[in-house]
Amino acid sequence: MSDIATAEKFTHTYKQIQDEIGKVIVGQNDAVNGVLTTLFCNSHALLVGVPGLAKTLLIKTISDVLDLEFNRIQFTPDLMPGDITGNEILDENRQFKFIRGPLFANIILADEINRTPPKTQSALLEAMQERNVTVGGKSHSLGHPFFVLATQNPIEQEGTYPLPEAQLDRFMLNLTLTYPTFEEEINIVRNTTSNVKVQTNKLINSQEILSFQDLVRKAPIADNVLNYAVTLVSKTRPQTAMATSKVNEYISYGAGPRAGQFLVLGAKCHALMNGKLSPDIEDVRAMAYNVLRHRLVKNYKAEAEGLSNDDIVKDLL
Repeated sequence: MSDIATAEKFTHTYKQIQDEIGKVIVGQNDAVNGVLTTLFCNSHALLVGVPGLAKTLLIKTISDVLDLEFNRIQFTPDLMPGDITGNEILDENRQFKFIRGPLFANIILADEINRTPPKTQSALLEAMQERNVTVGGKSHSLGHPFFVLATQNPIEQEGTYPLPEAQLDRFMLNLTLTYPTFEEEINIVRNTTSNVKVQTNKLINSQEILSFQDLVRKAPIADNVLNYAVTLVSKTRPQTAMATSKVNEYISYGAGPRAGQFLVLGAKCHALMNGKLSPDIEDVRAMAYNVLRHRLVKNYKAEAEGLSNDDIVKDLL
């Protein structure tokens, strides 16, 4: 199949997946698009939202529609690295045998990742980066595709271990879930308080997902669009030639090179999702908030004036 035919199939399949997820998830279109974008870019996402916004249901539904193996890990203060990666045990023949942990699946929901100590956070982030885990000096490869979606509750911060900026940078997107509209909430309450069970169809398998991930990488990008993405990232770095006055005033540290990589990858995927073979500047702008918001470190002045990272990104755009 030619790349153009594969691109057309990708666009058609994406719209089918959207419709299928919509049978279960009411609203949250931005979050659905963000999760699918991250998956097709072969990366990971951080979901931030208050409890009860269907984060777990969203990921479970996506795994069902994509026919992928799904595991949910509830992160707690007493969770140890071996609890997620797996451990070696002595079998009946007194030989060490590796018992796989819950990380060995295609889609991992790391629920409330900021509730577990840094040691366990690091074990997860190493697996995300290397796509394998090391136990007892032996390396074990994780499945393909492998996609981590970590959630954080923005309200309760007592007894939590916030992710450092260097670890946040490993997440391609930071997706913010918002409350549903009044009409959406009416539908949610109606659907979840009846005895009607919605059945979803499995639309694609792991091999097709891997081919779509390859397609996203191969999508061509014009030099001016590439320059726009890199310029946008460069403007976030205070006290540099391209920094804006607002960045110099309110930002301590800007986004690193990963931001440019993820902006371009996300723009390619966004273009293909919308039936285009190559991304334009609007596709880059569509990804800007989700890629940049967790990569900007505000200073005390920004905190005192109640300025959000999204305000800074809006100014850059």
